[in-house]
Amino acid sequence: MIRLDGKQTSNRIKEEIKAEVSAMKTRGERVPHLAAVLVGDDGASLTYVGSKVRSCEYVGFDSTLIRLEANISQADLLKQIEDLNQDDTLDGYIVQLPLPKHIDEEKILLSIDPEKDVDGFHPANFGRMALELDAFIPATPFGIMQLLERYEVPTQGKHCVVVGRSHIVGRPISILMSQKGPAGNATVTVAHSRTENLPELTRQADIIVMALGIPEYLTADMVKEGAVIIDVGITRVPDENHPKGYVIKGDVAFDEVAAKSSFITPVPGGVGPMTIAMLLKNTLQARQWNLP
Repeated sequence: MIRLDGKQTSNRIKEEIKAEVSAMKTRGERVPHLAAVLVGDDGASLTYVGSKVRSCEYVGFDSTLIRLEANISQADLLKQIEDLNQDDTLDGYIVQLPLPKHIDEEKILLSIDPEKDVDGFHPANFGRMALELDAFIPATPFGIMQLLERYEVPTQGKHCVVVGRSHIVGRPISILMSQKGPAGNATVTVAHSRTENLPELTRQADIIVMALGIPEYLTADMVKEGAVIIDVGITRVPDENHPKGYVIKGDVAFDEVAAKSSFITPVPGGVGPMTIAMLLKNTLQARQWNLP
């Protein structure tokens, strides 16, 4: 069994990006500039955005954090987004989700300029990705593809079962793994919470991508020997014996499934760290598309 180490791999990618930014500085070019819009003070969102800002600083990006009150009106938020769309010094930006309930997330995401949509959530980018055109790929699926490629995990002709159909992970990874490429050419089945006989389906899979959001859902009896397991799940499970009062669990019962797998991502330390690295990679790509 080989652990697909997302932390180590993401650090290597950050070093590659840092070297490219250094070369840009040497050539006298403007370095990439990423902004993050944070509405309200959700604890998890604050943590994620803080990590993104620190990562930008590490690789040499310019970064801007825009903090807005939780009671901001939708109209005012849309005005803020339009200002970012028009800012020529900004290569890309993200609007941290979730947003307060009085704001229509879909309307906000649709208002982002696709050329600055480094999260890869805009329909224009999703469509271009599906057509194998230049596009910003959603960071989590992009990270999964990088892990598979860099660890040289065999995917060609393999049966991949993706459990979860979200627009952020399940659907895009199902498209990417079916496309031509070093981590593609798989035969993909998309399953979800309404799928009948899911264990029967996963037992047939050479590769399983779990993105269901149910802690330790996938157990050893649901996988065949030698399967590749990609765990996208991340859930805080209460644990009074832990100093934080909770532990992080993935969608996979790691210890028992690992014993049967050929490759597996841990949680934490697997897919999670790759997400921020891919956001940086998308931002670098945005800057390069905007040269000179």
